[in-house]
Amino acid sequence: MTDRLGAAEFAHAAYGAPALRRIWLCADDYGMSIGVNTAIRDLVARGRINAVSVMVVAPSLHRSEANALAALNAGTERPAAIGLHVTLTTPFSPLSDGYRPAKQGAFLGLGATLTKAVMHRLNRDALEREITAQLRLFIHTFGRAPDFIDGHQHVQLLPQVGDAVLKVAKAGAPKAWLRQCGRPEPVPVKLAEHKALLLDFLSKRFRQRATAAGVRTNPAFAGAYEYADKADFPRLFEGFLDRLPDGSVVMCHPGFVDAELRRLDPLTTLREREYAFLADESFPALLASHGVALA
Repeated sequence: MTDRLGAAEFAHAAYGAPALRRIWLCADDYGMSIGVNTAIRDLVARGRINAVSVMVVAPSLHRSEANALAALNAGTERPAAIGLHVTLTTPFSPLSDGYRPAKQGAFLGLGATLTKAVMHRLNRDALEREITAQLRLFIHTFGRAPDFIDGHQHVQLLPQVGDAVLKVAKAGAPKAWLRQCGRPEPVPVKLAEHKALLLDFLSKRFRQRATAAGVRTNPAFAGAYEYADKADFPRLFEGFLDRLPDGSVVMCHPGFVDAELRRLDPLTTLREREYAFLADESFPALLASHGVALA
């Protein structure tokens, strides 16, 4: 039994404890910088995360970096699912020619993209071409379709964008599941959690559209928090695990800070705090204490 079960799972089995809930602990933004890539691969190798979301438009998704990630799955068992992190916001640039809306060759910011999506002022054909281009580059880079598809800054949930993602995914990666970002129901209404509440709201529509299209989604999601210096990630993470059913996704953003990350993203030192927490020797025991294991 111990050949097939980790220590925590063996303890649960031996003492008749309730079955472990299996989750996807997904590190986002692979490709953003070498420091982010290195931290994510280290956590995969340690068995601390089991899903990686890849930004194919990011500057540090060199062939060597993609190969290094894929090599971790080269054995008889694949320790990590690898997915496409659809990216449609600045400072990154589109792959497809003539993409609109864009400004000086780059995507618009999240606020402008959200506004246009809510007002249904995005170009449907342009969205589908760009998402298709990113999917095709993923398949070319990794030699296969992604295991799942999600979005940088949760763009896959936006009106118009979500419909385009669903259409492209069903045609080009029919076995992939899509990330929705709604928490387990019933959802606690805490006004301070305005980011999570917005994701709950957007995800309800996205789930409905996915179900109608026959596309699989994860049953629940956690991991959203306010990226402030005072954020206590270890405490927040324990809260993320509450009530999660099997197959749920917990999002994380581990990384090492380097010049490229500072240039591209405001989320910097918090990535190192997340990495330190996930890499700590006490982390597997924490998962087990909450009745959780990686899928």
